[in-house]
Parts: sequence; structure tokens; C-alpha cells
Amino acid sequence: MHAVQIVGAGTPVELAEVADPVAAPGEVVVQIAAAGICHSDAHYRQGDPAPRLLPITPGHEVAGAVVEVGDGISTDRIGERVALHYLESCGTCTGCRTHGEQFCHTYRMLGLTRHGGYAERVAIAATSAVPIPDAIATEHAAVMMCSSATALHALHRGRTAPGETVAVFGAGGLGMSAIQLANTFEAATVYAVDIDDDRLAMAARHGAIPIPAGRAGDAVSGVDVALVMVGAVAAYREALDVLGPRGRAVAVGLMSGAMPLAPYADFIVPEHEVIGAADHTRDELDELFAIAGNGGLDLSAVVAETVSLNADEINAVLDRLDVFGPGMRTVIVP
Repeated sequence: MHAVQIVGAGTPVELAEVADPVAAPGEVVVQIAAAGICHSDAHYRQGDPAPRLLPITPGHEVAGAVVEVGDGISTDRIGERVALHYLESCGTCTGCRTHGEQFCHTYRMLGLTRHGGYAERVAIAATSAVPIPDAIATEHAAVMMCSSATALHALHRGRTAPGETVAVFGAGGLGMSAIQLANTFEAATVYAVDIDDDRLAMAARHGAIPIPAGRAGDAVSGVDVALVMVGAVAAYREALDVLGPRGRAVAVGLMSGAMPLAPYADFIVPEHEVIGAADHTRDELDELFAIAGNGGLDLSAVVAETVSLNADEINAVLDRLDVFGPGMRTVIVP
């Protein structure tokens, strides 16, 4: 089958001919109908962080239909429309039992530690193949597997409560989901901070108050939860600056650089918290699909572009993500 692969750090992805996946016991093979291009994929292409396997087929926002099942899985699942939970965990180690599946000692992730969705087919544990409700489009379900699910997890990690004020830094794919989901959490006010006027206009249509990046400190203060969805020092700095007493900044956007902090002013006096949010849990996918099925999350304007399984087209999207270019979510349709 065809797949588009990362072949080395800092080099363009390439089209390759690879063996068809085979379902191991407990697994299914999915014919891919949609694979989202996430900003994380641009980081992996740059080798920051580096995939554990090269060459590797990236892609962790994946949806399609089950076409093959391994031993122990009912053939009734063949033909089922599914989206893929990209984390595989054992469920029995101390990491899983004590902290959660993201901390599994044998953690595996589609597109980072095993081949992912920039391909025609993919194999995955049957427990990770989540049935898609009829009300949700396949392309939207694919993007929900990271963009929306990570936003939901970040809101949970920030202990977001009804009546609180939420500021979302970065109104791209993750941020637009976070804005809508914050409204389902009954946030009193949601602010959207971004460098792009079109994204800010879309955020306003989803009920957020738009603020150009760099001006958040002048426009708002006393924020309870600040979600940093973009890996930029300026965004993290602004998020800390707008927090109210005991405010929580939730770190999501990937960034390898450092930023200056003043413990006394940034943390001690205001009792601020900075909370990491990595990935999401399988249970949160059920919650997310329920929210979307009830109209609380609409990605019609977010999934704005499709490309084919073509290395040049995909590289162009990744190049745009590298420089925080315009646009929303792009989905590969093989």
C-alpha cells in the first residue's frame, strides 16, 4: 500500500510503498478515510521530539472503517465506522494504574512510536477503534481524536468550573475546539487570543471575545483558566500575565525553548498554577462524542481543507504549520 513517511529529522516527508498491515490478536485493520494533519506532525518531521522509529508513517488523527479483525475480535466489527484512540496502553502497569494511560510503561502512539494514518490502512488494538456516532462526519471524527480530545483534557486538567473565565491562546484547530468546549463547561466568558484575524473572527462566531495576540494583558485580567494551545514563548508569557488569583495556566502547545519566570511574582504571591496536559484518555473520547452528538462541538468550519495522500501537498501543509501560517485543520483523504 501507499504511505507518506518521515524519513529523517528536518527533511520532507516522502511517499513510500509499504507492506499492508495485518491484524495481530486483539487488533483490527482500518481502511483510512480521513487523517488530520496536526501541528505535532510538523514537530515530529523536524525531529522535535523525534519519532522512535524511522522511517515512520505519521498521523494520529485517524478515522475509517474496519476491514479486518485479528484473533479474539468479532467479525461483526467488519464494516464499522471508527475513529482511532491513538494511545495504546497495557492497563496493568503501575503507570497506568497509578497515574493514567499516558504514563504506561509500554506506551505506544500512532504516528510516533508505531505507524500511523498517513496511509491507506493501519492496524491498531480493537479497544482503540471507537465507533463513530451517525451524527458526526468521518473527517470531523478524525480531527476530534487529537485536536478536540486534547482540548477537552486540558479543560479537565485546568479544573474548569461553571461560571469561570477561560482564555484560549491559539485559536487554531485545538483552540477552536477548546472555545466551543469551554462553553459546554458553562464558562462565564471565553477569550480567544491569536495573531490571525480570520481565526479571531471565527472564534467570535463561536461565542468567544477575540483579542489580538500581544494585547491580552491590556484587554483582560482575572482569568481563571488560561489554555496555551500554541508553542510560543509569547503565548505562555501572556497566559501567565492575565491570570487572576489562584488562576491555572494549562500547557498544551509543544515548545522546546525556555522562558524566563519570576517565582515570586508569577507563582508565590498570586498562587498561580502551571499544569501540563498531555494527550487525553479513552473515556474522554466517549464524553467528546456525546458533546458533539448533542451539538456542543461543530468542526464544519475547522476542517477547512482536504489533500490527497501526496507528499508534496502534505509537505506544503506542514511547512505552513512550521511558521504558524494561516488556515485551520487540513485532513488527508487517501
